Amino acid sequence: MKRRSILKSVAAAASASAFISVSSLAAWAANDTLKIGFVGVTSGPAAAWGTSNVRSMQTRAAWLNETGGVTIGDKTYDVEIVTFDDQKDPKRAIAGMEKMAQEGIHYVVGPNVDDGAAAVRPVAEQNGIIYFPYAFPKELYAPPAGNAVLGMIANYQSGPAIYKYLKENKGVNKVAFVAANESDPLSQRDGGITAAKALGLEVVSDNVTYQVDTTDFTPVLTPVIQSMPDLLVLSGVAPANAPQLIRSARELGYQGLISTETAQDATVLQEGAGELANGFISVGGASTPEIASDTMKEFVDRYTKMFGEYNDESNTKVYALEYIVETLKANPAAIDNVDEFKKTMDTFSAANPYMKGDSHLKYVGTTSFGQKRQVFVPMVVNEFKDGKFETLFIAEVD
Repeated sequence: MKRRSILKSVAAAASASAFISVSSLAAWAANDTLKIGFVGVTSGPAAAWGTSNVRSMQTRAAWLNETGGVTIGDKTYDVEIVTFDDQKDPKRAIAGMEKMAQEGIHYVVGPNVDDGAAAVRPVAEQNGIIYFPYAFPKELYAPPAGNAVLGMIANYQSGPAIYKYLKENKGVNKVAFVAANESDPLSQRDGGITAAKALGLEVVSDNVTYQVDTTDFTPVLTPVIQSMPDLLVLSGVAPANAPQLIRSARELGYQGLISTETAQDATVLQEGAGELANGFISVGGASTPEIASDTMKEFVDRYTKMFGEYNDESNTKVYALEYIVETLKANPAAIDNVDEFKKTMDTFSAANPYMKGDSHLKYVGTTSFGQKRQVFVPMVVNEFKDGKFETLFIAEVD
């Protein structure tokens, strides 16, 4: 009995020793975690904007982790996406950014609207956070501001390009603007009016607004349609409102062009307006079949498998996480020091995995902001047709 007990004890000790050894090795081999935050809207009429952000980040993070993580300096990290729905409320956006600061997160994607992006600026600057808003106020990106990086093409960059194209190719001479009675759409409307006038277009309606909870747009649009514009611009329109406005305009007999400088969701347009949305022009995702690389095609496939659908806007939203990771690779000291990140932005360049050819990731924005505080993505302008977007033209910004 004694001998058996001793043998059992030896076996148990050996087993425990092996377990401890394997556990120690596993712990030693485990990657560190790189937390990247998201603060933006994922509920309500504008939910598609933030949902596209989150899903893009989660898809790319899962892909990077699956292939071993990302190596920054002498460490390898698994990427973890920490999300916060600000419900398009500036106060909640502040709470979200404060949460990121409490968790020691230095890089955040969002917010998705102007007032939210402006509201979080003090929190970001005081806590050493670089954030990538999808919001357009120039004061967020121009000196003395320095912590915000525009994640997309701004309306004052895309608007002039769209109006010029439509003037030269579609005979547009008269333009009307309609906007929700909120700071973002009103700001975009004012920028659009300035751009249209600079191109010599006649602005026939510029003061019609609506409340975001409007369900009957007929009385809103009737005076606008009566001004007989060649182009109706839905300034800063939320994805949920766009099909309602389009449907109302067409049912009132409007046959001209309709456009916006905000990205849209093809599924929402098809479900809400159907063929009445055909010809609707919007800023699309930063990719087309002609320029999409195999990596972009695989991203779309992975995204679709994860979430059961795809949003064209994610062709742009995929870039923010890529820029953060690649900039940290270029300067590992930036992992917890955003001043190092800022220094790197001026000369940063890396291969663009999402485009064919020799395109590079780089920071732009000097012309618009006086410093490089914008990610470079192609300006893709789309036309909606039969349930999907088709490329109208492609441009670039400095």
